Amino acid sequence: MSFAAIALFVLAASHSFAQTPRRITLEEAVALSLKNSKQLKLSQSNIDLAGLNVRQIKDNQLPSFSVSASYLRMNTPNISLKQNSSSDSSGAGSLHVNQVAYGMASASIPLFSGFRYKYGLESARFLQEASKLDAEGDRQAVIQNTISAYSNLYKAKRSVDLVSENLIREHERVIEFTNREKNGIIARNDLLKATLQESNIQLALMDAENELKITTINMNLLLGLPESTEISADSSSFDVLKDVGNAADWEQTALTHRKDMAAIAIRQKAAGSDIKVAKADLYPSVALTGGYVALSIPGFVTVPNAFNAGIGVSYNLASLWKTGAKIEQAKTHLYQLRTNEEILLDRVHLEINTAYYNYVLSKKKIEVYEKAVEQANENYRITKNKFDNSLVTTTELLDADVAQVQSEINYAAAKADAIVAYKKLEQTAGVIN
Repeated sequence: MSFAAIALFVLAASHSFAQTPRRITLEEAVALSLKNSKQLKLSQSNIDLAGLNVRQIKDNQLPSFSVSASYLRMNTPNISLKQNSSSDSSGAGSLHVNQVAYGMASASIPLFSGFRYKYGLESARFLQEASKLDAEGDRQAVIQNTISAYSNLYKAKRSVDLVSENLIREHERVIEFTNREKNGIIARNDLLKATLQESNIQLALMDAENELKITTINMNLLLGLPESTEISADSSSFDVLKDVGNAADWEQTALTHRKDMAAIAIRQKAAGSDIKVAKADLYPSVALTGGYVALSIPGFVTVPNAFNAGIGVSYNLASLWKTGAKIEQAKTHLYQLRTNEEILLDRVHLEINTAYYNYVLSKKKIEVYEKAVEQANENYRITKNKFDNSLVTTTELLDADVAQVQSEINYAAAKADAIVAYKKLEQTAGVIN
């Protein structure tokens, strides 16, 4: 073996052992992505906001209490006290009032608000439940994205390995052809073809390594790992394929398990409650009230202990002609949700069938590519034997070599794609885990 070949082996070995990649299983990848997903943290904040909305509505039913006090300086007003007594009232002119101080405390407990509280709280709770379902749907999407990224990582690493092996073989062929050309066994044109093939493989390796770097960065971002972390996928994660069943069963599963279907049904309930909230403006509001007032006008009057309590009733007559638009707006929102549900049903039907037949196709591709690998290996063996006996051209040998490597890459990719396709079918049906 020449010095160049030895150098190539040393370079490949040093690259392989520069940093031992962290092998991670598909289950570990999913667990890490769920733990560190920024999207799920945002979804949780939406749940928290919905919970705070429920709390805010409950707080509105708690007693309200306010305290106020004022001290005012005044000019010296003319004060005329009108009395029924016939006595002279000219003494009022001797009053000198130039300041006023008063303090007030009031409390109110709502007793009836036209069912606004009841149905407002009901709507808020429905929306809180819908936000939880949205978060669960986001969780399933994160799982699917992780599986897809994991598959891309595996395919990229497998491509690098296969192309690297092929490059070593091509380099050995160039050395062999160089010796044959020196001894006059083959034409120089054949050597140039082999050299060109080696250059093309080097370019393919550069592309494969670049793709591996990009997929590794993407995977680290999903898993919350440092960007420089080298990770490798476990090939055993792509060895087990499940039965596909039939599309009708998958569609029925989707109708009962998809979170967006459940969420839109709950939002319709919330919209129904919103209609009742809008109608609440047509009713009066009743509240239990109480208060305390202290008043001091020096030289004139002092009221230190004026307590009051009672029931207050209020009704806005303008609601009789202003509430109609609010009610119609709430009804229109409910209509939109029902229409969106029908649109979603059509989309579920299409998505289920698309995912189903994509998985069926993926399984068939595996069978075809598996046979293609066997055929490519046998074709290369026969072509190599014929070439050694000068029965085929160099071009045919190189083509057989390329076909062999490509068939192995296609087979590895098909297995990974089949797992992704099945998980996509599970996600579409709402049962991915």
